[in-house]
Amino acid sequence: MDVGSLSCGYFQIKRPYYIDCGTPGKKSGESLDTAWKRCADDLSCATKCVQSYVARYKGGCPGKSACEQMARLHNGGPAGCKTSATNNYWNAVKKCCKC
Repeated sequence: MDVGSLSCGYFQIKRPYYIDCGTPGKKSGESLDTAWKRCADDLSCATKCVQSYVARYKGGCPGKSACEQMARLHNGGPAGCKTSATNNYWNAVKKCCKC
C-alpha cells in the first residue's frame, strides 16, 4: 500500500498509471488487474510502462531535462512538473543519480 492504494512491482506502479501508460503486455482476455500486476513485476514491461507514461505527459514539463521529467511525472502524475510536491523526490533522484 502506498498513500491508500496498491502499488506494485519495480516502480510501484498503480492501476491508473498502468492504464495511462497504455496497458503494455496485456494479453487478450486477461483482466486488467492481472495484467497490471504481472507487468509491474516484470522489469522490461514495467520499464516500458514508465517510458510510455513519461512520453505521454512530458509536454507538461517544458525546459526540464529528461531525467527531471521522468522523476517528477512518475512521482507526481501528469502535473508532476508543475507542483512543488515533487521537489523533494526530484532532489533525491538528482542527488542519487547525478542527473
